Amino acid sequence: MVYLDHAATTAVRPEAVADMTEEFGQLGNASSLHGAGRRARRVVEEAREDIAGAFGVTPYEVVFTGGGTEANNLAVKGLFWARNRASPERRRILVSAVEHHAVLDPARWMADAQGAVYEELPVDEYGRVPPRELRAAIERNPADVALVSVMWANNEVGTLQPVHALAEIAREYGIPLHTDAVQAVGTQPIDMGSVSALTVSGHKIGGPMGAGALLLARGVDPVPVLHGGGQEREVRSGTVMTPLLRGMATSVRMAVEEREPHAAHLAKLRDELVTAVRDAVPEAVVNGHPTERLPGNAHVSFPGCEGDALLMLLDARGIQCSTGSACSSGVAQASHVLLAMGAAEETARSSLRFSLGRDSSSADVSALYSALGPAVERARRAREKRH
Repeated sequence: MVYLDHAATTAVRPEAVADMTEEFGQLGNASSLHGAGRRARRVVEEAREDIAGAFGVTPYEVVFTGGGTEANNLAVKGLFWARNRASPERRRILVSAVEHHAVLDPARWMADAQGAVYEELPVDEYGRVPPRELRAAIERNPADVALVSVMWANNEVGTLQPVHALAEIAREYGIPLHTDAVQAVGTQPIDMGSVSALTVSGHKIGGPMGAGALLLARGVDPVPVLHGGGQEREVRSGTVMTPLLRGMATSVRMAVEEREPHAAHLAKLRDELVTAVRDAVPEAVVNGHPTERLPGNAHVSFPGCEGDALLMLLDARGIQCSTGSACSSGVAQASHVLLAMGAAEETARSSLRFSLGRDSSSADVSALYSALGPAVERARRAREKRH
């Protein structure tokens, strides 16, 4: 098997597995006052300190969640409610048109059910939000903007956003900016700067599924989405998952420590992969920004193919990749990211994402090269028969 879908999830690091295995053998709820509870609390707080140190924030600014989707929901919904409660005029939610559905869907739900005004920020042909577009959107009425959400790196095409420039613009008007940094951790230098809230997920960087965090700058206090024990700064309720948090902290720490050599390894392999794809299918089109991009992502359109059909043909040859975000897989639809970038619907349906990870190698690229040409030909013939 050749696994080229590390942007969906990647293997848990052995060090994280060892830490979690040890922790699963322990008793104690981190909210309990007895000795076992206090021991669990120490583990949780050490994990919080590790993650805070990795991102240059204080432990107080790290709020643990059950994953990236929960963190995004807490940011979008919680910040809207807090800002709207302070000033009912603040109803506009500005999001980039290429966000993950874990941001788009909560923002749209807020418009449908909570009186918010949903507004998408346009992107250029590479999927980047030009800072002037954010400024123009805010200046139409700065007083009615509740929050801005723009991802650090796109999960489909790999384009990096000018997050700090956008956050500075938002800060000029006193508006919080949230960024989904799930895809960026481990290959990009991450710091909060003027960002108000930042989402992290464990399983994208060698940690466990079911563990994430929302970094909240001091003074940024979203209204809770989950109510109960108030375990996380009264912002997020629920018994903290001690073993998973220990595993996530280990993976975050190692990902940040190894960032530069890991990114260089991925960039070299990606160049090999893109060359191999173009050799196998000369008319293939690589999407996303040519330089401001994730080093391990290659998003490619194959004219004359249906992406879903091509994916299954490659899967039958032992090559595992993706048509985009696995969180919305199972629904055959054109990529909203490519459509926002100005691509035709046919192009948006003809694309695959190849994403590399720690264990990826040149042998994986060679295997893709051998399988790709015949798979594309079969996919094209199948499409011609249907049409």
